[in-house]
Amino acid sequence: MTAPHVAGGHELTVRRGQFWIPGERVATEHGTVQRAPMFVSWEAPPDGAHAPALVLVHGGGGQGTDWTGTPDGRPGWATRFVEAGFAVYVVDRCGHGRSPYHPDVVAPMGAQFPYEAARALFLPDEASEHQTQWTFEREVGSGHLDQLVSPMGPLPADLAESQRLDAERLGRLLDIVGEAVLVTHSAGGPVGWLTADARPEQILGIAAIEPVGPPFAAIPGLGALTWGLTSAEITCEPPAGAPEEVPGRRIPALADTPVAVVTGGASAFADFAPRVVDFLADAGADARRMHLPDFGITGNGHGLIFEANSDETVKPVIDWILTTVEPRATAAEPIQGRTS
Repeated sequence: MTAPHVAGGHELTVRRGQFWIPGERVATEHGTVQRAPMFVSWEAPPDGAHAPALVLVHGGGGQGTDWTGTPDGRPGWATRFVEAGFAVYVVDRCGHGRSPYHPDVVAPMGAQFPYEAARALFLPDEASEHQTQWTFEREVGSGHLDQLVSPMGPLPADLAESQRLDAERLGRLLDIVGEAVLVTHSAGGPVGWLTADARPEQILGIAAIEPVGPPFAAIPGLGALTWGLTSAEITCEPPAGAPEEVPGRRIPALADTPVAVVTGGASAFADFAPRVVDFLADAGADARRMHLPDFGITGNGHGLIFEANSDETVKPVIDWILTTVEPRATAAEPIQGRTS
């Protein structure tokens, strides 16, 4: 294996930094502690950036590194977004990655994410014939699968509380960043809808990559999407007194918001994506489906953000942001970045 610093792939000079969205201060028998802070790293081109910043929200048991690299060591989507001229903020959701947790302060956590679950989600045997862009090893014990599983931690046992925490922290991040586009993946999808609910005036658009669904689904090992596409309650109009009242109601935070639901041609998530789009459209969003085979990009599964052709899968998303979302941005000055 070639040493990463020799292999290259990061030729672009950037401005970068990191900071925290602090959690609440909680009194414990050991002293005052912080509950569920959120770690944020950012990168931006050396000379300004497009008006909307991008906030990248990872899925499931992953962390922000889902966006920064691939199992075979190539730069991830975050780098490609910066190369395309965007300022990018990458978060570690509460209790994941560099965002620490203690179960007595945050919430109980579920079981550790096993290799078997990773294989079933990202490279299922039944899809191997069509998932041609998973060109890495498939067996437990292989180096590439080790790289895929290493950053995956346990999910919070209370999925609704996890989503509430993430959305509250992301709302405060948007208070710093300003208008932005959310780019979510998988189980980060509900966090995107809830963040829009928390800061509707700050969300210019949402690119939901392989979002969980369909609406109101019970997802084995994860939890239930009780309120349609979220486990936590989302604001409806007229107000929904119970989850079963949500269908047919508008979600004001998503009104006319551009939303792209992006799916891979060999992913099981593509099967229910039309139902996700319909739910969003009924809620008032300007929702469209972006199925990668329609763009001539084939062979992708659920992990399309880090499969062998990830440099290609990101291009329709970049084009959508530039042509559909960026014209809505009101920021007059280039983003100047933040030092740390």
